[in-house]
Amino acid sequence: MRTLPPQQYVTFVCTGNTCRSPMAAALLSHALKAEKEPLRSLAVVSAGLSVLGGEPASPNAVLALGKVSIPLGGHRSRQLTQEMLDGSLAVFAMTQSHLATLRACYRPFPAAPLLMRALMARPCNLELLDPYGQGVSVYEACRDNMVEAIPSIIAHLRGLV
Repeated sequence: MRTLPPQQYVTFVCTGNTCRSPMAAALLSHALKAEKEPLRSLAVVSAGLSVLGGEPASPNAVLALGKVSIPLGGHRSRQLTQEMLDGSLAVFAMTQSHLATLRACYRPFPAAPLLMRALMARPCNLELLDPYGQGVSVYEACRDNMVEAIPSIIAHLRGLV
């Protein structure tokens, strides 16, 4: 993995890095293309807390994003590293258990981790449950819940850059 410049990217974290975090990263990357600098130049990465490494995105994750014309086919899973966290402008996790693991297993890093949906004005459910092994409709619902969070994430990032 190439070394990324300090605090120039956003990190999404889930368990295996084959479903939720790659979907979230692709959705935010897509949305940032419509933003002005410096947001447009932010890199967005994803990683997992318990990863085999090099696995492709779940086929249903690829399908769910493909239905909104966002490619995910080239994704390969990777383990979260301290280096990634140290260089992150913002870190977003999918569940409370992910946040607990981040706090327990990694030394402090510049960005306080947040749940992806925590910044929304009125989130119905803060957690994005794992769709792994379920049908494409569950992945689509997960994608739609992520899409709802993207505007609040971009607003948060505007305050950081």
